[in-house]
Amino acid sequence: VQLQASGGGLVQAGGSLRLSCVASGFTLDDYAVGWFRQAPGKEREGVLCISVGGGSTYYADSVKGRFTISRDNAKSTVYLQMNRLKPEDTAVYYCAADPSRYGCFLEGGLYDFWGQGTQVTVSS
Repeated sequence: VQLQASGGGLVQAGGSLRLSCVASGFTLDDYAVGWFRQAPGKEREGVLCISVGGGSTYYADSVKGRFTISRDNAKSTVYLQMNRLKPEDTAVYYCAADPSRYGCFLEGGLYDFWGQGTQVTVSS
C-alpha cells in the first residue's frame, strides 16, 4: 500500500507546477484525497482536498484562485495544479488518503495513508 507524490521542482514566482499522487496496492477512488504541505520550521498545513467522487473540494484560503485539485479515478491519480506560485508556497507537499465517504476535510488525523512528499521551491 503506497502513495507516490511527484512533480515537484524549482520554479520562479508566477510560474506553475502540476503535482501527481498515484496509489498502488489499494484503490484510490475509494478515498478522499488531500494535499498537505510543510515548510521548514513550520507546522504542516492542509492545502486542499477532494472527495471520493470528486464532487466536493475544499481549499485553504492561502491557495484559493491559484491551486486546483482534480482526480482521474480510472488512473487512480489525483492532481494538484499550482498556478501563480509564490515564494511562500515553498514546502514539501504530501498527498494523503482519507476513507471518509462523504466530502473531504483538511484534518490530518483522518488520513490513513501518506505519500513520501515532493519538494516545491519557488524562487523570487
